[in-house]
Amino acid sequence: MRPLVLAAALLAAPAFAQTQLATPRASPYAEVSQTVGLTDLEVAYHRPAVNGRRVWGDLVPYGEVWRAGANENTVFETSTDILIEGQMLPGGRYGLHMIPREDEWTVMFSTTSSAWGSYSYDPSEDAVRVDVTPRASALTERLSYHFDDPSDTSTTLVLAWADLEVPISITVDTPRIVLANMETELRGLAGFFWQGWDQAARYALDNDVRLEDATSWAERSREISPTFGNTMTLANLLEATGDFDGATSMRDEAFTLASEDDVRAYARERRRAGQPDQADAALARIGDIP
Repeated sequence: MRPLVLAAALLAAPAFAQTQLATPRASPYAEVSQTVGLTDLEVAYHRPAVNGRRVWGDLVPYGEVWRAGANENTVFETSTDILIEGQMLPGGRYGLHMIPREDEWTVMFSTTSSAWGSYSYDPSEDAVRVDVTPRASALTERLSYHFDDPSDTSTTLVLAWADLEVPISITVDTPRIVLANMETELRGLAGFFWQGWDQAARYALDNDVRLEDATSWAERSREISPTFGNTMTLANLLEATGDFDGATSMRDEAFTLASEDDVRAYARERRRAGQPDQADAALARIGDIP
């Protein structure tokens, strides 16, 4: 093609076909993540700056849906079902939107997570909608998300920008998730060995959940190989479910299977699990009183 013809063709090309070279975005992309128990949480967002502007009630108007960031949807993802301010949010990806007000904010988790901003936001697509209370904070120049006070069962997602923070409580039913995961694992190679069944039974006992299932798991562990550890697990489960005579008999049997090292290892494990009385009682049986 002749140079003049090529130039004319390029000038006639649609604007959207023109090449755009990469430059830094005014609101850079960021991700923040947190694991709670076995649940993975993540927020992907863009970070606008205050840049000397009045943010709340001006740059971000009160009473209007806001993308809770810049550019594309702010996206919240959870690997399992969780509670947001007490409301169930199934595992998945969500577009995060907010309606700021002076005294109370509404936070929406939309099942549409691929939109640009909040322009196409549809309240009928909300999976969860909750109200939260903002709080004053020191200046945060660039919008930020972070997870505060994570534990095995909870954390708080916090949006911070300008002179405000917006906390959103997250609760996870970690024992339920852990036991469901253990049951899946026990259908594989781990199910052929006593240790996995005993671990599942002890976890349920320590968290006071599914004790009938836990008793069955402890019995299955003993069927594979009776040991001091799994026999003591079964004894503790019998006691927890009200069978005190059975628990006493099972503890007596456990000590016929134990070495002193077995008992000391069990005592250390019970202390780590927050059960010092069980540890002391076991050590007392071998005359090793702390």
